[in-house]
Amino acid sequence: MALEPQATFASAPKSDEKGIEVEDEVIPEWKPKKQEWAIMLTLSLLSLLVALDATVLVTGLPVLAEALNGTTVEAFWAGASYLLSSAVFQPVIASISAQFGRQQLLLISLTFFTVGTVFCAVAHNFTILLAGRSIQGIGGGGIVTMSQVIFCDIVPLRVRPKYFAIVLGAWAIGSIIGPVIGGVIIEHTTWRWLFYINFPFCALGFIFVPLCIKLTAVTKLTFSEKLRKIDWIGAFIFVGSMTSFLMGLSWAGVQYEWKSFQTLVPISVGVGGLFVFVAWEYFVGENSLLPLSLFYCWSAAAAFYCALINGLLLFTALYYFPFYLMSVKASMPTHAGVELFPALACLVPGSIIVSLLTTRLGRYRWAIWIGWSITTGGAGMLIPFFKLDTNMTVFAGVLAVFGVGTGMVLTSVNFAIQSISRPEDSAMAASVYGFFRSLGMPIGVAVGGTVFTNGMSSKLTDLHLPTIIAHQAEGYVQKLHTMADTDPLKIGVLEAYAHGFRGIWYFMACAAGSALLVSFIIQSFSMDKLFKSSFTTRPDSDTFSLVGTVKEKGDDFA
Repeated sequence: MALEPQATFASAPKSDEKGIEVEDEVIPEWKPKKQEWAIMLTLSLLSLLVALDATVLVTGLPVLAEALNGTTVEAFWAGASYLLSSAVFQPVIASISAQFGRQQLLLISLTFFTVGTVFCAVAHNFTILLAGRSIQGIGGGGIVTMSQVIFCDIVPLRVRPKYFAIVLGAWAIGSIIGPVIGGVIIEHTTWRWLFYINFPFCALGFIFVPLCIKLTAVTKLTFSEKLRKIDWIGAFIFVGSMTSFLMGLSWAGVQYEWKSFQTLVPISVGVGGLFVFVAWEYFVGENSLLPLSLFYCWSAAAAFYCALINGLLLFTALYYFPFYLMSVKASMPTHAGVELFPALACLVPGSIIVSLLTTRLGRYRWAIWIGWSITTGGAGMLIPFFKLDTNMTVFAGVLAVFGVGTGMVLTSVNFAIQSISRPEDSAMAASVYGFFRSLGMPIGVAVGGTVFTNGMSSKLTDLHLPTIIAHQAEGYVQKLHTMADTDPLKIGVLEAYAHGFRGIWYFMACAAGSALLVSFIIQSFSMDKLFKSSFTTRPDSDTFSLVGTVKEKGDDFA
């Protein structure tokens, strides 16, 4: 996708063609105006909504499955369908917004989210629920990607981390309170309030988005010209290929065996389609859906891989740790949500502190390396504690470590990707970062489910217990609560559950370790770049400056 001529502002002292700084007039530092503050706060509200919706369900899935007479597979898809549609449509929505406007696509995304919420709230069977979750996912993914893109439109890169911390804070609040609110709802009222709770936020969004998200396109085009500039064929190939790949991956080991044709065919079609998509994007060139220039160096590829693994780890932990608490530790949903608090609460300061320091230092690699080291250590430290008698204080401490590391990576990788990209690709780079992070979420849940089922089945076989229990693990939780603690069957099944969860954290530790190794490929790029955007809140603005001076690539260790 090619960007139109952009609003361009100086970000540092000018340099000649050899990169030697030339003295220039002192230009004031960029500061947000009232409209830009309004935009940031509106995006924060929507980020809180999406985070709340993504996490409020994790403590309620077993009860939801029982209420709708759903199987374990259907309960799994209640989460996976949202994540799949959220990831697949993000680049498409960002690409269309470049032509038809940020506000318009943000409103459309909010509409999809609201309609999907209505479907979920009134569902009387899993078919309706899964349809609603898929529609919700399209809207939620659109809100996430538009928040990233709009920030790139209004805030220069060097100070962007500092102001994006506001959105991160709102997202973190939603993530923290979501599991707790979900538990309270499940214990004290109908599960439908898991979805009713979204409606007040949706209403506020429909009020504030038209009032506050007002961006002026730098280049004016007719409606037909805008339609011609969108890569519709590329969008069709991309959505079809990614959907096929992710559905096959999600089915593997949960609904069908890995070696079955129901799994292999959609995965193969998806991979083949992605090769066709890359070839098509190369052929289209200027107006491509996904600019191949985003992947022009190994640093970019490594950063996108880190984004994928960050999403994988975060949602695998969010999805499976409450499941461990409600099964092995017999926790009530509210308590399971509270036990997630250390990880999510520590994610907030990790993200915000890194945001502020990145703006101040103009460097990001130090945070990536430290963040991945802490995350890998935290995931690995949890492995031996997945057993029947572990004190929850131990989990709280280790989860706090894991949360700090994950939060550091969340922020630092995001702005590393934007620093690596060309100034004119910054908005799309932020969108693709969101895509890869969202892509990691369904992959993590799917692969984690396979690892858990295989591990639990293996342990059940060793204990001479029926392996069918592993394939009904979500629904079996309620049955466990009715069994006596001294029942040999219950003790054996709980040991099998714990063994399956240990396998998930082995998988997470290995994934985090791989990202740590890959992160050393990422080179240092200057954050003091010309600020270019296709949309602006300041069409007649004077030139402004960022802080500091331009640092050439590789001039420092981080």
